[in-house]
Amino acid sequence: MPSYLSPGVYVEEVQGGARPIEGVGTAVAAFVGFAERGPFHEPTLVTNWNAYTATFGGYVADTYLAQAVYGYFANGGGAAYVVRIGSTPAEAGTEAAAVPASLGGLQVAALPGAGGDVTVEVADAEGENPPEDRFRLLVKQGGKVVETFDVSTRKNAKNYVVTQVRERSKLITVTEAQSGALARPDNQALALPAPAPAPRVPARLTAEEYVGDLDRRTGLGGLEAIDEVTMVAVPDLMSAHAKGLIDAEGVKAVQLAIIAHCEQMGDRVAVLDTPPALTAQQVRKWRQEEAGYDSKFAALYYPWIKVFDPATGKNVVVPPSGHVAGVWARSDADRGVHKAPANEVIRGVIDLQTGLTKGEQDLLNPIGVNCVRAFPGRGIRIWGARTLSSDPAWRYLNVRRLFNYLEESILLGTQWVVFEPNDDRLWSSIRRNITAFLTEEWRRGALFGRTAEESFYVKCDAETNPAESIDVGQVICEIGVAPVKPAEFVIFRLSQFSDSTSLVSE
Repeated sequence: MPSYLSPGVYVEEVQGGARPIEGVGTAVAAFVGFAERGPFHEPTLVTNWNAYTATFGGYVADTYLAQAVYGYFANGGGAAYVVRIGSTPAEAGTEAAAVPASLGGLQVAALPGAGGDVTVEVADAEGENPPEDRFRLLVKQGGKVVETFDVSTRKNAKNYVVTQVRERSKLITVTEAQSGALARPDNQALALPAPAPAPRVPARLTAEEYVGDLDRRTGLGGLEAIDEVTMVAVPDLMSAHAKGLIDAEGVKAVQLAIIAHCEQMGDRVAVLDTPPALTAQQVRKWRQEEAGYDSKFAALYYPWIKVFDPATGKNVVVPPSGHVAGVWARSDADRGVHKAPANEVIRGVIDLQTGLTKGEQDLLNPIGVNCVRAFPGRGIRIWGARTLSSDPAWRYLNVRRLFNYLEESILLGTQWVVFEPNDDRLWSSIRRNITAFLTEEWRRGALFGRTAEESFYVKCDAETNPAESIDVGQVICEIGVAPVKPAEFVIFRLSQFSDSTSLVSE
């Protein structure tokens, strides 16, 4: 309490009313796979396709990470963490060791992926009597000018050569070879040696490369420290399998590890792919006899999708997990996490690897395989929203993701409770805060019930907090919610109606 020692008027700020609980994000994906360049085993945040290419390069032949990330952003994804695998930490520093060429006080080298036949040329700046610090830097490839930079040697200039090249060039990198002021380089042309290409895909691969290690923050272990991730996809697991780098048992081991990671974290869902080029009957057999997964924290999608590949100019078949994760994000933004992310068009998909009939989906839907189907005049859509759980209470994907959202939001929004006096005043504050949050979710349509009282309850009182709990420092709040479930089977019952009106004779 403040001390009042002399007469006067005092103003105090006090905490009043309920502390609002804010909803957490529900659509942040994590991708694990092979990339052209970039850091190994380091979860890196990218917020758009340009950010991905700047760090990890473009498309790599016969791999699926880049396609998955592109499909994620194209379908509405807003943020993602990318983990590049394929090398041990000791090998990570050996990538693209290019030999730099000297250009006055500058060192110039070709970037990884630039290829060969790259030449850098220094010319006189344009205009009459240009300043001594200005010059033009031309980057040629195959004898043609592909990049032009009007730059300065002054470090405080807006067009400082090192800054301009680092931000704009896709072929070269420039660093200072010496400290202090730079002199304008002489007019000259330098041929840059091509960097030694680093292996994009390892010659051998084991399940441990994906699983990683928590202590060293590698593989899936590195994602445990990223709390905001809500979905995990590993599209390049299937490219490794197709290349013979990992066998069928290894595929199962990795997918089980992804599921275990999501179950352990408790706030994310695995987006799994089936092996490629399987028929509906083969997928059913694989799902039941080989994979046999049973988890409320995983969803499986089939078949693979056909998309355009800018690297080859052709259409290629890729696993759907990246595109599906983007649809989840779009559905969350448009409707909310309580809405099943199905009956949604997948953007950028040209065709399906395997066209499915209703009869074939009848085989797959009951066992938790979410099908992607093409409908005449309605495009290619996700036509399933189930988890891989055998428990009917957790059958639907939106129910699982809604609970993840509610649990995480309440967890973060009630951190102020820790170390507060454990009495009735605290219990009533907890009830008030959580009730206000769940009421708002009910108004948004996330909970089932005609009234808020029918859709949830919050109990935190002397009954849930007996003396024994208080003595060990525990506050127990019991919450029950009624989630909305999707109208998966829409049934219209039609019957023939005959007018039996009698005729009255005169």
